[in-house]
Amino acid sequence: MTLSGQEFTITSGEHAATIVEVGAGLRSYTVGGVPITCTYGDDVLPPKGCGATLVPWPNRIRGGRYTFEGKGQQLALTEPAAGNAIHGLGRWARWSLVQHLGERVTLGLDVVPQNGYPFPVRVETTYAVDATHGLMVTIGARNLGSRRAPFGAGSHPYLSTRGHAIDDVTLTVPARETLVVDDKQVPIGSRTLTGKDDFRRGRRLHATRLDHGFTGLDTPGGRGVAEIRTKSGGAQLWFDETFGFLQVFTVDALTEGQPGIAVEPMTCAPDAFNSGAGLIVLEPGGAWTGSWGIVPV
Repeated sequence: MTLSGQEFTITSGEHAATIVEVGAGLRSYTVGGVPITCTYGDDVLPPKGCGATLVPWPNRIRGGRYTFEGKGQQLALTEPAAGNAIHGLGRWARWSLVQHLGERVTLGLDVVPQNGYPFPVRVETTYAVDATHGLMVTIGARNLGSRRAPFGAGSHPYLSTRGHAIDDVTLTVPARETLVVDDKQVPIGSRTLTGKDDFRRGRRLHATRLDHGFTGLDTPGGRGVAEIRTKSGGAQLWFDETFGFLQVFTVDALTEGQPGIAVEPMTCAPDAFNSGAGLIVLEPGGAWTGSWGIVPV
């Protein structure tokens, strides 16, 4: 067994994806053997959140502290250097298999009420591949408790540059605004994108490196699309309108010799448990669902 636990492979035509039980993570997605997303070895932890499902919040909560309905909560600080709680409670959990068919797999996690998050929430993540439409990921959550529960969801796929350096990648992000953050990488505001910061028409990155949150996303017909492109092809990451934020993170060596660009769909902003920006509140028995996917270019 790998460090990421049991693996589940799904295929359709030349499309193949491997999903792991730890973090309900996307370990790889290929088409005809060509990597569309980045991957990692059997004997290493998923580097920099590679492929993980991020629930019941994505990104960071400042100091791990928030107040919900008048009661203060303190989460464990899982980003100790910055003093934040990062990427939720499901990233290092073993999710349970719900269903595994040839082209589809569903993994489920019961988020156990605990210090800092005393809310019982059931989350299921379904990965499906289609020979025409590519990879589709659907995340659903239900509040199993008798009290309202704060919730957010995200995913952390890294799109493959197909062997090209980050400098040679053209990036398109359908965003009108970027989040302004402090030295803890927590938002303190937002600003309108102009000039070289505006990626809506696609820009070659050259020396630009990003760890930026974007919002004000264009979702015509209820769907937005971000894209990376190289001379060898690339990928589009689409997301439905329930994902109002994107985090884009460039890394020159996700693993040795493997650059990657994370395009992370998020339902809420970093620190949404405090700011309320995009926060989902699940009523008792209430549910939420959202979808995103990847299409090779």
